[in-house]
Amino acid sequence: MTNLGALGGDAAARAVTDTVAEAVEALRPATGRDWSGVRAGRVEWDCLRTAEHVVSDLFAYATQLVTRAPAAYRPVEYVLDPPHDGAASPEDALEAIEAGGLMLALACRTAPRAARGFHPYPFRSAGREGFAAMGMAEVLLHTHDMAQGLGVGFRPSAELCGYVLARLFPHVRQGEDPWRTLLWATGRGPLPGEEPVDEWRWYNNPLVEAERLTLEALTVPAAADLSLGGDGGFAWVSGGPFEGTREGAGLITAAYGKGAFRPEWSSYVLVRREDDRAVGSMGFHGPPDEHGQVEIGYDLAVAARGKGYATEALRALSTWALARDGVEVVTARVDPANTASRHVLERGGFRRAGHVDEAGGVLVFERRED
Repeated sequence: MTNLGALGGDAAARAVTDTVAEAVEALRPATGRDWSGVRAGRVEWDCLRTAEHVVSDLFAYATQLVTRAPAAYRPVEYVLDPPHDGAASPEDALEAIEAGGLMLALACRTAPRAARGFHPYPFRSAGREGFAAMGMAEVLLHTHDMAQGLGVGFRPSAELCGYVLARLFPHVRQGEDPWRTLLWATGRGPLPGEEPVDEWRWYNNPLVEAERLTLEALTVPAAADLSLGGDGGFAWVSGGPFEGTREGAGLITAAYGKGAFRPEWSSYVLVRREDDRAVGSMGFHGPPDEHGQVEIGYDLAVAARGKGYATEALRALSTWALARDGVEVVTARVDPANTASRHVLERGGFRRAGHVDEAGGVLVFERRED
């Protein structure tokens, strides 16, 4: 699995331009054909209209990221506009795709790490790695569609396909052939042992806002980087990330490998907005159980303790969880001797609910809807 998503804007930019280059190389031998007269695979558009859709997405994603569009798409339409009379040619389409790829790559390279722009699904925003991955997905998948219609071969690199899967389809096990898995996950082909996919959506990582902090759900590539000793793409305060953050990242990577990762019910990095520094992590031990119960845990870098960050984050994330369908109670376990953690839970709106065993070795706290 590639770690492009954990390495910042430059890596995301290179991934976009590499994807576009592979797509253009595959389609260029078919530029002598009339693309407007050939349907693009299983989609309802012809190949020229499909190419225009790719161009529109690349430029739109760049616009959303650069302008940090807060709540909707910017009111701009991107269409093929040939530099001569008549319809756009296949060469025009490829030139426009290359231009769109360069614009998105430039946006990813220059946008700050914390920059977000509106995207409707599923959590209403994306950052530079998210927009890069979505642009790559549009290029890869619709090049496949056009290549099918035009009768040319297209098999992109496993690294690029693996990144798109890990970044946008974290609920899907990658398998030995990432390209075949990506086609299956988007309803474009079979995968041995799996049922056909009729409807699909991709995932960007959710954010939860607190007073001074932004809680950013770890992506699979970022978690993989953290588990291997990297920084996950975050700038950490002195002494961070703490050992619990790396352990949680390893659990994410393991869950992804089994096809059992659920992005909203994972670990969130606590980022201080004033300087974009990560101070710790907080997360769930899994999705809600059949009783509507979800368990939460957390840790902070030593340098960030005693400032109220854990209480602030706990209150925000537990409120977010209780607003989700199927969640009735958020629980946390704490050693009775850990007075500081007990105070964090109490200040965060949790109340003592009992203990795990008869000896009372671990205390259980819970928070329910107010």
